[in-house]
Parts: sequence; structure tokens; C-alpha cells
Amino acid sequence: MNIMVNKAPHSFENFWGEIAPCEHLLQIYTGDDIFLDSLEGFVGGGIQKGDGVIVIATPAHLNALNQKLTARGFNLQTARERDQYIPLDTEECLARFMVKGWPDDKLFEQFIGELLARAGKNARRVRAFGEMVAVLWAAGRAGATHRLEELWQELCQKEGLSLFCAYPKSGFPQDADTSIREICAAHSKMI
Repeated sequence: MNIMVNKAPHSFENFWGEIAPCEHLLQIYTGDDIFLDSLEGFVGGGIQKGDGVIVIATPAHLNALNQKLTARGFNLQTARERDQYIPLDTEECLARFMVKGWPDDKLFEQFIGELLARAGKNARRVRAFGEMVAVLWAAGRAGATHRLEELWQELCQKEGLSLFCAYPKSGFPQDADTSIREICAAHSKMI
């Protein structure tokens, strides 16, 4: 069974379809519509290319993403059965490796390693989206956010993983320049 039924081209397909291994991308967005379009492109481009795609997001964003992908003709049930599309809840994932408000390196590596093994079956390239950093950032946990970004970056380099992170601009203080620069420094590209 095909994972994508309707192969109508979209403008984002070239951008997201050609994402390089070890790329750690960042988007700071002002509205969910802009963010969800980017996420749809990242996930849809990966599935269409045959990559394994891990999406760790809030339930609201997962629901909206699934609706967008289904409307585009993706067969998400088949993609899930093949572990080509692995959607997960942000809070549930954080609970797997956070200890006393801080990411535990070993628990993170074990948890994400298991996900990478599933998504990377049959020598598939893997790409992941993670909203966990944005949730930590919004909760005022800058140190834990930076540490989690470092852990993801190490994993990107070690595993050849392409990673997309997104933060709502509303989560930054009024004088956000310094904070935004710090977050940007943890990524290879900003969109």
C-alpha cells in the first residue's frame, strides 16, 4: 500500500525533500499556521522521500499535522505500521528522560536511540522534529533547554540525523535578541 496517495507538488517539497544529514534546523514562528506549514513540509517531504520521520509535538500540533498530511493524501496508518512515521506526545517523551528538571544524558540516548532504530529500519535515513525544547523554554527552563539542544546536536552528528526545532516567538522575553541569538547558535540553519 502506498504511503502517499496524492502526489500533487507543493512549493516546500524541494526545500524539505533535500535536507542534508546532520542538519539541525530552527524556526522561530509567530503563528501556528506558518509553523504547521513548515512542519507539514518537513514531515511530508521525508515520508515522500522514503525517510523515517519522528515527530515529537504537542497533542494540538500532532492533530493539526495529521489532518494536513491526510488532506494531502498521505496514508498515515501505513506509515505508522512501517515505523516510517512515529508521532509522539512532547510531555510523555520528556517524562522518559528528565530527572529533577534536567535531561539525563543516558536516558535521553537510550530513549531516542530506540526511536532512531525504529525509524531507521531497512537503512532509511531519519529526520526528526522535536518540540520538547520549546516546551522547556516556555516553562522558563533555559538551562535544561540548552542542554537538550546540545544532546540533540551530538546525536545529529553521531547518527547523521536531520533535526527540525521550532519555537514560538511569544515564548521569548520582550527584549528577545540575546535569547534568540543563544537559541540560533545551537542550530546549523534558521528558517
